[in-house]
Amino acid sequence: MPSRVRLLLVAALLVLAMQSPALAYIGPGAGFALAGSFLAVFAAVCSALLMLVTWPARLIWRLLFGRRALAKSRFKRVVVLGLDGLDHGLTEKLIAAGKLPHLAALAKEGSFHALGSTLPPISPVAWSTFQTGVNPGKHNIFDFLVPDLRTYEPKMSSVEIRPPRRMLRLGRFNLPLGKASIRLLRKSKPFWSVLSAHGITNCILRVPITFPPEKLRGVQLSAMCVPDLRGTQGVFSHYTTRAAIAGEKTGGEVHRVTRIGDKVRADLIGPDHPFRGERTQLKAPFEVRVQSADVATLKIGGKKHKLRLGEYTDWVQVSFSIAPGMKVQGICKFVLLATAPEFELYVTPINIDPEKPAMPIGYPSVYPIYLAKRQGPYATLGLAEDTWALNEHVLDDELFAKQCIDIDREREEMFFDALDKVRSGLCVCVFDGTDRMQHMFWRYLDDKHPAHPKELPANLKTPIEDLYQRMDEVVGKTREKCRDKDTLLMVISDHGFNTFRRGIDLNRWLEEEGYLTVDDARRGAEHLAGVDWSKTKAFALGLTGIFINIRDRYDQGIVDAGEEAEQLRDEIAAKLNQLMDTERGDPAIKRVYIAPKVYRGPYKDHAPDLVVGYARGYRVSWEAAIGKTTRQVFHDNTKAWSGDHCVDPSVVPGVLFCNRAIETENPRLIDLAPTILDMFGVAAPDYMDGKLLAVAEGAKQSTNNDTKVQAA
Repeated sequence: MPSRVRLLLVAALLVLAMQSPALAYIGPGAGFALAGSFLAVFAAVCSALLMLVTWPARLIWRLLFGRRALAKSRFKRVVVLGLDGLDHGLTEKLIAAGKLPHLAALAKEGSFHALGSTLPPISPVAWSTFQTGVNPGKHNIFDFLVPDLRTYEPKMSSVEIRPPRRMLRLGRFNLPLGKASIRLLRKSKPFWSVLSAHGITNCILRVPITFPPEKLRGVQLSAMCVPDLRGTQGVFSHYTTRAAIAGEKTGGEVHRVTRIGDKVRADLIGPDHPFRGERTQLKAPFEVRVQSADVATLKIGGKKHKLRLGEYTDWVQVSFSIAPGMKVQGICKFVLLATAPEFELYVTPINIDPEKPAMPIGYPSVYPIYLAKRQGPYATLGLAEDTWALNEHVLDDELFAKQCIDIDREREEMFFDALDKVRSGLCVCVFDGTDRMQHMFWRYLDDKHPAHPKELPANLKTPIEDLYQRMDEVVGKTREKCRDKDTLLMVISDHGFNTFRRGIDLNRWLEEEGYLTVDDARRGAEHLAGVDWSKTKAFALGLTGIFINIRDRYDQGIVDAGEEAEQLRDEIAAKLNQLMDTERGDPAIKRVYIAPKVYRGPYKDHAPDLVVGYARGYRVSWEAAIGKTTRQVFHDNTKAWSGDHCVDPSVVPGVLFCNRAIETENPRLIDLAPTILDMFGVAAPDYMDGKLLAVAEGAKQSTNNDTKVQAA
């Protein structure tokens, strides 16, 4: 192997090794997992060559074995369209009002049910259950975050990064002596892996908790937990001449710049330098030249891009130089927010460039590149819609909505390309915009919400209703491509939605009840840093969990496992079930679940000891979610993030539409995996917890001219 290739491979491994955990959904923190672009591109080229060379043999194999694989199938093709967070009650209401004609037609043709979610009903847990057909005790995902057993600091629940065990330090530089690894922590097998073993082809697009991508028969593009180029779960940049707001915001960074004449010069911040012993960030210099009050020119990487006030650029490719001949590449969008009296510029998180991916984001590795060559650059970040830029008042409502719509259109293009190419087998695609927009715009629906806008933007009066109607159009186009009798179509959501008016600081409640002790001098510190573990029996972290500080499990545990821990779980659950919001006069908790009693499987001990099912309108407070402790239990939620689903599962069922009648009462998300296997004539593995749904043989009626059908 040439020495230059060796050097690039070493760089790839080292960049992968140099990152640290992220805070995911609740608020991005430091990054994790990043590999050098050369390795991914080299693998993609090899994969493409291998596919070309083996094409004749693969075609013959597919014709022979593929037909045999589908010999017992009830359907030649199964299509699952996931609309993350689509709410059953709101969908039912809009269908009754005649505003969702395509979903109404699908319901009339086949069926429409409320779909039972998971405990808790949050995306990483729910989609993991969807793909595996098992309860969380078997797939090991219980929340976005889990506490580190030694430090108690939050870490991501779905991905683990292990750096090389040994590093060679040469002056200011580090070289790895061994391999770094990135590992998916979701256990059990996705049902498409079972299909793959039976020779059935799959196309899996942006299903959450599929990062890093797993080998399968077919193609896959990963979703939730794919980091940005910096290794975080999404850090935006805000450049401004305002001095008062310089510093760091949740989910982003503010950079103070100086305007000299009509020019502003600054640096776009990239990943850490892979060879530097001390932390040194790679940078890409850029210049903005203001031409008028609403027009400017951006110059970066030797190319110029027009900036217009309040408009996104197209995706801009940006490169960060590591050494001569070595660089890593990403993509981002710019928005000129203001030119006078102050200069304001927003930059999205720097996404991994799908045309030159810096780490594995799809399988085979050539697949993300194929999509980029076919449709141009597209968002690759797992949580691509920048909710924190809106929460922190960097973006306004209209700019955030435009971002979500653009990302959905990218998804739509790749989904319909897949439908055209996957004529047999499984095709699954999940759209995220339904989740992100409901999180941020539920305050428009709820006139009692603390963040309900006093005046609605002229172009954004009914953002959630408009969103549902756009998704209804996607359903209509999907139905047109699934008209044949050999295709089973399902439209599903993993959970529904609910207003989020009040946050509960569980750690403050535990402190008041005597279960947790805080060093007052460090109150408000993130990541439970102010907790006195020698006097703490229980603590809260993440979106729904309370953990018992058990001896021999945690580094500073004080509660004995067994009878003492069991009594403590029962005691806390009984008290918390009675929690009232005395200021509002409402019960705040619907039910507290004792994890060892509700989860089954080899990983149930990894769960929080207690899972809190909040009542409608309540959720864990922003502070408690990341381990801060305040001085009050209840907090008004004044953020744009005004809708949520981190509540009791009974409050937020999802939806299940199908072009065949489903005769089972109360279908659940967990039932879909074994049911889809059965549609292909494949027996569900014994470990699956889901039950087969009763799917009728044929559609209720011909639907050639039913696009205007409305619910009675």
